[in-house]
Amino acid sequence: QVRLVESGGGLVQAGGSLRLSCAASGRTDSSNAMGWFRQAPGKERVLVAHITWSGDNTYYANSVKRRFTISTDNTKNTMYLQMNSLKPEDTAVYSCAAGINVGSATSWTSWGQGTQVTVSS
Repeated sequence: QVRLVESGGGLVQAGGSLRLSCAASGRTDSSNAMGWFRQAPGKERVLVAHITWSGDNTYYANSVKRRFTISTDNTKNTMYLQMNSLKPEDTAVYSCAAGINVGSATSWTSWGQGTQVTVSS
């Protein structure tokens, strides 16, 4: 099992930036991919971006392309999500997840507790 702890959420004005962090501990070798999900009030949780620990495979949801950047620091077992040009519709609870990526499919096996991101207009 991988333990995941997010940080970096908060309140920001539209157009601003935030960087989320997700620190992984425990059996980190049991996963080869990390991802960020978000859930807005009254909506389903959706995948925002994911990355393999090797960094050679990334994915972004269309809604965040060219605004968000996902990255990892393997020396710190930490994943980041740099969020720029934030919009009110980015407001959500952001959660990180760890899983196993094979080809185009990823099975998510561990989840963080989530961090609130609120973008004011």
